[in-house]
Amino acid sequence: MFRRAQMRYFRRVMQPFKLDLEKLPASTETLAIYKLKGKLSLETVNEFLPTSRAEAAKNVVLDMGAVSFLDSAGVGSLVSLFVSRRNQGKTFSLAALAPQAQAVVSVAGLQNLLPIYKTVDEAIAKLS
Repeated sequence: MFRRAQMRYFRRVMQPFKLDLEKLPASTETLAIYKLKGKLSLETVNEFLPTSRAEAAKNVVLDMGAVSFLDSAGVGSLVSLFVSRRNQGKTFSLAALAPQAQAVVSVAGLQNLLPIYKTVDEAIAKLS
């Protein structure tokens, strides 16, 4: 009996590391809006960075509302993307950070470096 309960616990705690990146239909030629869902972590940044860096739109907004976990590697990938886009004369914004992600960004001291907005609409309005 204990073993079965223990296995249920591990399955719940040890969820797979997955990050879905969906380009939303509201995107245009100059504005790309992506919805991230899952974990932005050491295990997922190697897929996230090439996809996000390849975006040609001048402005990118990442909807982070469905990001269930963000670690230091994930934060590093966001900073890398921000710097890369800034060096190309492009913009990058984060929107709708979940409380855990907001806490990680705050502990890292990046709330003043990365453009962060409460909603996607607020981020888009700031670009106008």
